[in-house]
Amino acid sequence: MPSKTSRLTGVKALLFDVFGTVVDWRSSVTDELSLRIFRKQQSSSGRSEEEASSSLSPALRTRLEALAQSDWDRFVQEWRDSYNAFTRAFDPATDEWKSIDEHHRESLVELLRRWDLEGLFTESEIRSLSLVWHRLAPWPDSAEGLERLHGRYTTATLSNANTSILRDLSDFGGLVFDKVFSAETFRAYKPDPGTYLGAVRGLGLRPEEVALVAAHMKDLRAARDLGLGTIYVERPAEEEWGREEERFLEARGWVDLWVAEGEGGLLGVAEKLRELEGVD
Repeated sequence: MPSKTSRLTGVKALLFDVFGTVVDWRSSVTDELSLRIFRKQQSSSGRSEEEASSSLSPALRTRLEALAQSDWDRFVQEWRDSYNAFTRAFDPATDEWKSIDEHHRESLVELLRRWDLEGLFTESEIRSLSLVWHRLAPWPDSAEGLERLHGRYTTATLSNANTSILRDLSDFGGLVFDKVFSAETFRAYKPDPGTYLGAVRGLGLRPEEVALVAAHMKDLRAARDLGLGTIYVERPAEEEWGREEERFLEARGWVDLWVAEGEGGLLGVAEKLRELEGVD
């Protein structure tokens, strides 16, 4: 699809949403949860009744046996949805600051309760599992795409994840960023204007000299309203807006650069932006 490329010719820096845009949170979290459930079931099977009682209760074993992979996929999605609900509801003017690490742990405890899975994990296991968000695999194109963009633009994160998550994801996935901006930096969660404008100030630039790269239209719309450029990267199952919704169709008129699914992800961003070099 033709994009409004002239809007990006003056861009000097790229801000990147991370969860879903740069890293594949869904596969990473699902894989770790599935492995932990498998180990729990294995540790209880083949034991005497006395040994099994020290790990999982009969009720928990029965509950686990009733859950299919599709249920665990839904569990993970609900965990992610709780994150979205938390960040949207947070009011920096009145709410005490809570990090995403804190939220992930608390929401996991609540989710286990609602799914009748209390007692499945110990406190230390809950803590460890809640930190899976520090160990998310990047999309296959992310590391190389960021490397290609790195020399031509200042690259920085702009994520609702706290700073320690972002630094760990960079180390874990070999992701190159010049700067790390987090909602924690500004004590406000996207789409609060303070996050976008705070990052722009942190770069020492003007809004029109910065573009946001994201797989979520709501994020891009908030950035656009503040004067930033917009680069949309389609990722599997990431977009909340339906493809036939009017707002999604209208977005094709205002998104500055659109990298469709199958067009290379961040490698596609690098290629398309290189094509713009020299365009008036």
